[in-house]
Amino acid sequence: MGTLLAAVTGVSVHAGDVSSQGFHHEVLASLLRAEVPFLVGGSFAMARHAGVRRHRADLHLFMRRDDWHGAEAALNRAGIDTHVVFSHWLVRAGEGDRAVDILYNGGNGLTPVDARWFDRPLFEDVAGLRVRLCPPEEMIWSKAFVMDREKFDGADVLHLVRARHEGLDWDRLLELFERYPRVLLAHLVLFGFVYPGGANAVPPWVLSHLWSRLGDERGDEYGLLCRGTLLAREQYLLDVEEWGYGDARMVPFGTMTRQEIAAVDRRD
Repeated sequence: MGTLLAAVTGVSVHAGDVSSQGFHHEVLASLLRAEVPFLVGGSFAMARHAGVRRHRADLHLFMRRDDWHGAEAALNRAGIDTHVVFSHWLVRAGEGDRAVDILYNGGNGLTPVDARWFDRPLFEDVAGLRVRLCPPEEMIWSKAFVMDREKFDGADVLHLVRARHEGLDWDRLLELFERYPRVLLAHLVLFGFVYPGGANAVPPWVLSHLWSRLGDERGDEYGLLCRGTLLAREQYLLDVEEWGYGDARMVPFGTMTRQEIAAVDRRD
């Protein structure tokens, strides 16, 4: 695996242009002063964990939903406007080029930020401040379900596995994907295709466990249900709107209400 695993420690993370970097600093400093717990993900975490550097480093922050009101108050005191984009997962500080996305769940409602995200003390300097990064396990968890035509995070998942496989908490990863083992298995099978010389980066017992889970599934318990909307909402609207399938995003199968789904689906 020596040729597969690149050295990713010490990656230099840049915030983009001076204007955005100053705004990022302002947002982060406001939250740190107010002692609001948050994690930095997105481009900064991908650079640190996987050596993936992007031309424009957008700042994505992750926090528990219960901490958002404290974050909103801290940002507003600093003169930074905030608004809710989608009530079940995404809010935004600022506008346009001076904007920071703050997430407390995934767009499908399946990957909420909880206390376990903060268990591992991973730090990085971002916009001149020392902040905590999202753990690679939670990044894989949140990115694995993003499979839209216009946004596919599968390469990020594989890059994280490639760079961090020796230090990954595989038990934690299996716990995160407890309800959806096929999604993790699909990415790990594809990993062996993308990196044929490094397929042994994934422990055999992890693959064996995931394959065994497939044998426990019974199709008749789901009936006419489409889980495609958990991966690529727009691509599977035909199934739920015209072909009579149930939408797996909606309770009791998922966590979203009919109103939350309607708000997302109106923004095409």
